[in-house]
Amino acid sequence: MIKIQNITSTEAIAVRHPVLRNGKPIESCHFDGDDLPSTVHFGLFLDEKLIGVVSVFQNNSSNFNNENQFQIRGMAILPEFQKKGYGELLVKYSEEYVSNKEGSIIWFNARENAVNFYKKIGYEIIGSPFTISDIGVHYIMKKKLHYAYE
Repeated sequence: MIKIQNITSTEAIAVRHPVLRNGKPIESCHFDGDDLPSTVHFGLFLDEKLIGVVSVFQNNSSNFNNENQFQIRGMAILPEFQKKGYGELLVKYSEEYVSNKEGSIIWFNARENAVNFYKKIGYEIIGSPFTISDIGVHYIMKKKLHYAYE
């Protein structure tokens, strides 16, 4: 049985660490803004086991002139559960949350190896690749939500 529900930042870090910061200190998995009241963390549970997480921050980027922007961070699915559609479920759930908050755009920094996953579900690359120290090449990606106006 699959369910998605709100979790704490501490629970999110438990999945972020092995997927996104494996071999690095656990402190590297705590993001600025994780504990703001405007930030939410969603966990995807399979048979009561937390296998995936995503965090949604209300955060405007200077790359966009849209109001009410949201940023996805810490998207992670445990390796043994990847490429089974769980990541897409979490992103779609996040999009629905942002829509309900009247968000105009979702954006994030995508790792190079995740770009095709995001393109398949409607996200587009903005600008040139850049490197995040000790992590690798990333791209800014975004998706305007259906009711967003410029």
